[in-house]
Amino acid sequence: MFKCAFLGCGPRAKGHARAYAHVERGRIVAISDLNEERLNAFGDEFGVATRYRDVHEMLEREQPDLLHVVSLPGLRVELLGIAVEHRVPAVIVEKPIALFGEDWRKIRDLGEAGPTRICVNTQLHFHGPNLELKKLVAGGGIGEIRFIDASARSTPLDQGVHVLELADSYNGWAGFSRVFGQVSGGRELSGGQPSPERCSALIEFANEVRCQLNCGDVAPFATPHRESRYYHKRCATYGTAGFVHWTMEGWEKRTVSGGYESGSHSYGVEDELAQARLTEAVFDWLLDDTPHPTRLERSLAEFGAILGMYQSALASVPVDLPWEPVEGLGEGLKARLG
Repeated sequence: MFKCAFLGCGPRAKGHARAYAHVERGRIVAISDLNEERLNAFGDEFGVATRYRDVHEMLEREQPDLLHVVSLPGLRVELLGIAVEHRVPAVIVEKPIALFGEDWRKIRDLGEAGPTRICVNTQLHFHGPNLELKKLVAGGGIGEIRFIDASARSTPLDQGVHVLELADSYNGWAGFSRVFGQVSGGRELSGGQPSPERCSALIEFANEVRCQLNCGDVAPFATPHRESRYYHKRCATYGTAGFVHWTMEGWEKRTVSGGYESGSHSYGVEDELAQARLTEAVFDWLLDDTPHPTRLERSLAEFGAILGMYQSALASVPVDLPWEPVEGLGEGLKARLG
């Protein structure tokens, strides 16, 4: 049984913890948070008696196999650095993996520096309908992929990273080659997840498949009866012989053999199961070296495409990928978008 610990006991951490009702090979042995009230409330809710205010003490004493890092994005570098320092075997860190180019480079270097295996919590990858639709696509069920349409009505940094991961995985992680994008809206650039309010970008993959990424209020309403912008994430993949389309509450596909089919699902149920699958995949990585689908290397490439989109918008030119993010993207966006 793998020993698992939590660094951060806020609301998002509860999604990670609830999944342990379905995790078969791991258990939560300890939790850590600077806020004692939040720490104790989390421990009481999930039945974890071993609690720490000091993460270094927790890691030294408990020696967990897996650490969940569930914190504000601005703390990623510091907290991942602590995990690497203590040689924690594996880490699940919340998305987004970075904010701008400066921390992107530091996190890349941390991933290359030590034995800690880091994966990013883009759990939509593991939703049951997504797994089934991706299996169909990978098996040639819609012919050769030609185009991917991904969108989210929240910001590129907040939910765009989720749907871009879906686009990347539906295309078999072929690698990115170029991005040409536009961004607008500066009201959220000073928050905890600093991002333009909206974006529209054409992303080219190395296998010549193209992806259209739209975020913010320029994105379509994927689940019309839902008011919250967080319910409007979707990804459609079009091929020479059909298509597949996932949304947060349904799916549809057209194939030569089956014609048009569609169905619905509960996002809440699927998300908890997906979180458990993501966690179990970490154990596979530790046991038999099966690489994690949302490992740091891939997440950095995906976020590099978003940073490339920022640069494209500022310079009004396409940006070849992969690229080394320049410094000052955040300041440039603030200056341009106000």
